[in-house]
Amino acid sequence: MRTVVVTGGSAGIGRAIAERFRQDGDEVVITGRRAELLERVAAEIGARPVVCDASDPAKVESMVAGLPERIDVLVNNAGGNADLAASSKAGSSQTGPDEGETETGLARLAAAWQANFAANVLSAVLTTAALADRLADGGSVVLLGSIAADRGSGGGSYGAVKVALSTWNLDLSAELGPRGITSNVVSPGFIDDTEFFQGRMTDERRRRLVEQTRNGRTGHPADIAAAVHFLASAGARHITGQVLNVNGGAWTTR
Repeated sequence: MRTVVVTGGSAGIGRAIAERFRQDGDEVVITGRRAELLERVAAEIGARPVVCDASDPAKVESMVAGLPERIDVLVNNAGGNADLAASSKAGSSQTGPDEGETETGLARLAAAWQANFAANVLSAVLTTAALADRLADGGSVVLLGSIAADRGSGGGSYGAVKVALSTWNLDLSAELGPRGITSNVVSPGFIDDTEFFQGRMTDERRRRLVEQTRNGRTGHPADIAAAVHFLASAGARHITGQVLNVNGGAWTTR
């Protein structure tokens, strides 16, 4: 039995990954910011919940005390497109800026880029650094990237920060390699049945995204979970420093 930690494990891809490892009888810890949802999902799938905002150094430090002394697999899944989350909140708000607020366009731009960097890169860096001494020799680290790193994200910083994550993985794999620990990125294309698009996915856009694939279907969280599970398996011990694209051929490497 292995010990597996999945950040952002309470919904969508993270939950599917946690469930896949539980099928093996592994001990699984899921982390996330939404305590009520995290605890409910943990009870449903037989995992252990640990509430944590992985982009907050103090909270990551506090989280470590509640985790096992030995971790065989770390899946840095926490993240998402902060631009979509911000626009969704703005669209539902009926009030404007507070009186006296003078935030400039450049300040808003900086905040948006910082939010995506914190959610997608800093969260993985902090969690991995905090748990490095607990990672078992011969273990695995898996990071969640995105097709946006290759194709762009249609504006904003999401694609750029996913490129940064993949580049950081090159250094991480070199750092962990002498201990037999692999580190890879799984890069999803369009995955249905998640919260990623914040309710903004239209039928027309879904149709276009499916048409871009070679196999004519949407991706599902289980597709990503299977890829992550493979990279953590005995059959993937000589695969490290790589990006595994799981997108139905919507973006090809050659």
